[in-house]
Amino acid sequence: MERTVPPPAASDAPAAEAPAPQAPVSDACFPDVAVLLDGMPRQRERGETDAGTPVTSPPTTAPDTRFRVPRLLGLLPTPTGTPFTFVYGAVLAVVSLVAAQLDPAVVHTLHQGSSTDVAHLARTPVLVLVASALWIAGGILSPYALALLFVLTALERRIGGVRTAGVFLLGHIGATLATEVPVGLAVLAGQLPASSLHRLDYGVSFGVAASLGALAGLLGPWLRWPLLALFGWVLVADLIAFTDPLTDWGHPIALMIGVATWPLVRRRYRRPVAAG
Repeated sequence: MERTVPPPAASDAPAAEAPAPQAPVSDACFPDVAVLLDGMPRQRERGETDAGTPVTSPPTTAPDTRFRVPRLLGLLPTPTGTPFTFVYGAVLAVVSLVAAQLDPAVVHTLHQGSSTDVAHLARTPVLVLVASALWIAGGILSPYALALLFVLTALERRIGGVRTAGVFLLGHIGATLATEVPVGLAVLAGQLPASSLHRLDYGVSFGVAASLGALAGLLGPWLRWPLLALFGWVLVADLIAFTDPLTDWGHPIALMIGVATWPLVRRRYRRPVAAG
């Protein structure tokens, strides 16, 4: 018998096809570049997030176009910010302007009636102490008038109008009594003539000196000590000149009264408010 070889079993997988001949490479075989780029991760553009929501830049603060009061105006009194200084300064200005229109003899008579001399203090102390504080020696443009305007404004912005008035009156009354009472005692002892009981004494300088002394206690050391040194030098120069012994000694006394109020004014200190 002839042995026959069975045909090979058919496989389930299809027979591998012969590779097709490769065509020559040309530029036409490459797809469009834009298609390839669409398949690549795209870099984020400015203003976009992962979710595709545009990022809005933080709003910039619009410049404040409201009118701001210059800091220099804070040195001047205002009806709402410093009512005591504003009203008192207005009264002094009116009195000075009226006095400038009157006859000098009439003004001298008014000064004598307002003088805080020993004779007037013994008869009408309250009246002359108030009336003498309505006059500015040297007129409305004198150094003490300008000092009163700036010093009282600065002090009132820090401790209020009532306490500022108290410091001013304390210096005005205290320095007046400290200079006039010794005169009365010296007249009684026969050391001074009787005419010393009627010496002319009026003005706001004692109150201004006390207010400046109190204000110095609320300032920083870099401004406090130069201010006291400058004012002290002026007072020493007056004492050396010795043109009016009682008034010249009254100013240092008033300054010391203001310095003595430091514990009280510092307890009531508040930061200056804006001018208004």
